[in-house]
Amino acid sequence: HHLLLPLAARGHPDREEKVVEAEHNLFKLKSEDVLIDLLTDSGTGALSTLQWAAMQAADEAYAGSASWLRFEAAVKELFDYKHLFPTHQGRAAEKILFGAVCDPRRAPPGGWLVPNNTHFDTTRANIEATGAAAVDLPSPACWDGAEAEAPFKGDLDLQRLEELLREEGRRVPCVIVTVTNNSGGGQPVSLGNLRAVRALCDKYGGKPLFLDACRFAENAFFIQQREPEFREWRIEDIVREMAKCCHGMTMSAKKDGLSNSGGWLALNDDELAEQCRVTLILTEGYTTYGGMSGRDMDAVAQGLKEVVQQDYLEYRIQSTAYLGDKLSQSGVPVVRPIGGHAVYLDAKAMLPHIPPLEYPGQSLAVELYLEGGIRSCEIGTVMFGLQPDGSEVPARAELVRMAIPRRMYTQSHIDYVVEAVQRVAANTHRLKPYRIVQAPPALRHFTASFAPVSDEFPASR
Repeated sequence: HHLLLPLAARGHPDREEKVVEAEHNLFKLKSEDVLIDLLTDSGTGALSTLQWAAMQAADEAYAGSASWLRFEAAVKELFDYKHLFPTHQGRAAEKILFGAVCDPRRAPPGGWLVPNNTHFDTTRANIEATGAAAVDLPSPACWDGAEAEAPFKGDLDLQRLEELLREEGRRVPCVIVTVTNNSGGGQPVSLGNLRAVRALCDKYGGKPLFLDACRFAENAFFIQQREPEFREWRIEDIVREMAKCCHGMTMSAKKDGLSNSGGWLALNDDELAEQCRVTLILTEGYTTYGGMSGRDMDAVAQGLKEVVQQDYLEYRIQSTAYLGDKLSQSGVPVVRPIGGHAVYLDAKAMLPHIPPLEYPGQSLAVELYLEGGIRSCEIGTVMFGLQPDGSEVPARAELVRMAIPRRMYTQSHIDYVVEAVQRVAANTHRLKPYRIVQAPPALRHFTASFAPVSDEFPASR
């Protein structure tokens, strides 16, 4: 932001009152009651002076604006797909794409199956809203243990993908790869893996492959640093190579677009693009602005130039690693290697006395807020345990994500976070399990009401 904001230095008793008012759901807290906000890195970063300057020259014409032309040119400089549809954020692009690709009127017997390395929350929900099933195929390395080191734990499991395409290919309308793998600890996907996924898509009937590209630049940096073939490549060339592997993409510009709003859907297929264009105009807006203002498009156009700069990415990745390494060195279990946008605490390891269906991640996230005014996000059974049929199963991992907003916090802020987490980690045996009091049938983590489990109100089974 171009203005300084005061931080809310509230004491523990005051935060206890605030968390009760929020029904123990950190999404419901007012930002003024949060000291360090690590809930998400989506749209929460600071804009650069060049972005602010670009926004002053924005053209808000309804159709064919100069802002649209600058946005289109910046996107196609990295992702040269034939059709580009701007949206207000990434989930709108998902809604449009999956509404067309997973059209229930064309579903085969048994319904559609959409594989991904790991679907994140809105991706899964938009697929399931069509009646299709979201299938997670993470690399085996993803579950070797949170602290096990592997360079590309975000990869898609090629063996399981080939088995799915061979046995159920008629039910697979497309394949998705998410970069980086947010649900799996912010872990990157190698270009070798992405190329191999594309080869399997081609082998089994030419299945379209789409990139969920929210953190494409961070993923490209990890490819440059960890995949020997690309060590001397420029970031933008690695991004273009990633794009070449795919038939299209969805994008939230609130991440690696370095913007507070916006996103897009990009495609090569003419027939699919026509279906998506109709829905875009119906739900988002005309094709040259979608859900974005001219100011937003200019902010993204400039952000795309800045996000692929080597100096920026080195700063970004090292800043996140600073937090993760400090915690790991002090004995706090975190997902390793440290991802690009967030540090993930291993709540299952930290709170072994709380079973998954009593939400250890939620308990840990609430305690971090009570201890230090730090808002984080549960990524575990609360987020992913509820099944489409209404049943509940434990998630594969119980994590608490501390997502770092881009260009926002200083080392002093992060040192404060380290100290607060360490204090919580020293007393996790005192943390209590939680139950869900009320929740919607989908995306429940955003609006659910929680309460600590007690003898009077045991956890539901």
